[in-house]
Amino acid sequence: MNKFTNLWTRFRTCEEGATLVEYGIALSLAVTLGAGALIALGDDVGATMNAAGDAMPAQAAEADSGGSI
Repeated sequence: MNKFTNLWTRFRTCEEGATLVEYGIALSLAVTLGAGALIALGDDVGATMNAAGDAMPAQAAEADSGGSI
């Protein structure tokens, strides 16, 4: 029983490899949040870019015809 207690105590106090696990958890959290942000904002950014692109030819046509911008 004493051997098991010593083994258990060593196991609880040993922190070797804990930093690697913590960095792995932090990295996976960052990747998950980043992917979620890209998915959530992707449609909005795409719509904004399309609207800006659609507005540019209209302004160019007005400038060519002498209209005000």
